Amino acid sequence: MRSGDDSPIHSELKRGRARWLMEWVCLALIVPVAGQYICIRAFGQSSPSENQANVVRGTVVNAITNQPLGRALVYSTDNRYATMTDGEGQFEFTMPKAEVENTGGSISFGLGQGSSGVGESLWLMARKPGFLGPEERGPTGAAPGTEVTLTLVPEGLIKGRISLPTGDLVRGINVQILSRQVQDGSPHWNMMSSVMTNSIGEFRFAELRPGTYKVFTREYMDNDPEATVPGGQQYGYPPVYYPNATDIAAASTIQLTGGQIFQADMTLVRQPYYPVKIPVINPEQSGGMNVTVSPQGQRGPGYSLGYSRGKDEIDGQLPNGKYLVEGATYAQNSSTSGAVHLVVAGAPAEGPTMVLARNNSIRVNVKEEFTSNETGGTAYWSDGRHNYPMRGPRRDLQIRAETMDDFGSQRGAYVRPPADPNDDSMVLENLAPGRYWLRLTASRGYVASATMGGVDLLREPLVVVPGAGSSIDVTMRDDTAEIEGTLLGIATSPVDAGRPPSQAFLDCIPLPDSAGQFLQMGVSSDGKFDYRMVAPGVYRVIAFRSRKSDLPYRDAEAMKAYETKGQVVHFAPGQKVTLQLQAISDSE
Repeated sequence: MRSGDDSPIHSELKRGRARWLMEWVCLALIVPVAGQYICIRAFGQSSPSENQANVVRGTVVNAITNQPLGRALVYSTDNRYATMTDGEGQFEFTMPKAEVENTGGSISFGLGQGSSGVGESLWLMARKPGFLGPEERGPTGAAPGTEVTLTLVPEGLIKGRISLPTGDLVRGINVQILSRQVQDGSPHWNMMSSVMTNSIGEFRFAELRPGTYKVFTREYMDNDPEATVPGGQQYGYPPVYYPNATDIAAASTIQLTGGQIFQADMTLVRQPYYPVKIPVINPEQSGGMNVTVSPQGQRGPGYSLGYSRGKDEIDGQLPNGKYLVEGATYAQNSSTSGAVHLVVAGAPAEGPTMVLARNNSIRVNVKEEFTSNETGGTAYWSDGRHNYPMRGPRRDLQIRAETMDDFGSQRGAYVRPPADPNDDSMVLENLAPGRYWLRLTASRGYVASATMGGVDLLREPLVVVPGAGSSIDVTMRDDTAEIEGTLLGIATSPVDAGRPPSQAFLDCIPLPDSAGQFLQMGVSSDGKFDYRMVAPGVYRVIAFRSRKSDLPYRDAEAMKAYETKGQVVHFAPGQKVTLQLQAISDSE
């Protein structure tokens, strides 16, 4: 007699339990689609009688190691199919020839309305714990009778311990992470998230994509009753920027690769804290104030002070050091800001008075030198009750000012909305003192020039000082150039799921000190491209296999890596340029 797992009875029970589990999973995954219900097949089983020409097969692999991934969820973007990969990372879907309806009830076990049956294509995505979401790579097209490969990028991890010089671990410390991100061609440090250290001083940031990061601690006051004397000297732990820097500029960058686990241990140093206060003139009485404190004049996070409305002062505690303290109020049509430098040197400190001045508003004068009568479409604005068509420059040009600060991407300004249906003026509103890049996007033609006080704002920063009253002069033209051509080595795709697949992207990058505006366009599935709205100038034209949303095209130093790529092309007004290019891969 057999015993244990070898017994026929036990084997039959296992088979019965498997059948019951399949039925339960099928019923649990019945979902409504276009007014009907379908059962998502959880294991991709197919009967031998089904036509194999209707089968889509594939494999899910690790994008870094190329190893197959078992137990990964594969599903179609329209939610009609889902399955788990086997131990070899393989999966398959069988696409029925026709719907099978349960005419005796309200449930239909088919594809539901809108399915095209035999010959249709799928867009597939995959998920698995420990790997980044499929949004990193986007969907992959698959046609019946084909095999596809889906890739998942393993998540990166940054973890560490916060300790004291004595070796003791510290719980309850706020640890924050910054990510280096490219916005409109310029890199900035952006705040991502924060965590608290656990009971043994450990922290962990998960689901990180490959990229560049910085990690730091927020300041932490020592409130231990055994170490604190009422009315005596206060102590705390200033921010530490990994590994042990005193400001964000001096912090080390963490270059994280896919699947990498980085250990970022930091040590806090206990220091005396001293009371500080800064008198404030012209505060907004109707609202609060946002106060930022940066060590040694390097704008960045870590320290904090508060605003006391009743005293009209900024106050709190800081350790020894030099600081830039900034205050800002936000109210409709009356935002103000101010900044002072503060030095703390072993005693309570009172800084110079901070005078809050109303932020600048700069008028933009637009001259349109168009030769065509085409209007370029219609745009509308709303006052909350009615929609009104925009006219002239308001319709043809979008403007914003973007801070040049390495940290502080939230600082900037946009053109204020119209005051009434006849208001065609364009004003950059609420610009705090500082340095900005002027970003101009034309929906018709291109921006030929933008100047203020003789400064070329297409190539040089906009400098805003308190009380500045100058205006910006912009000239728009429509004598654009045209680019057309072919990418070599691009095969026509058999996949068509309702949108044309783009096999590559073409980037036109203006060279430093050259006229022109960055342009990115998709390439058709047969490798053809054609665009007729290129601003005249000198460009480096590069074809990429995938969209480069993080290309730092405004950073001349970073773009040196692409000096041998693509072609350098001069586009004259009204000129048509024909190119043949080889697309470069993501690894180049």
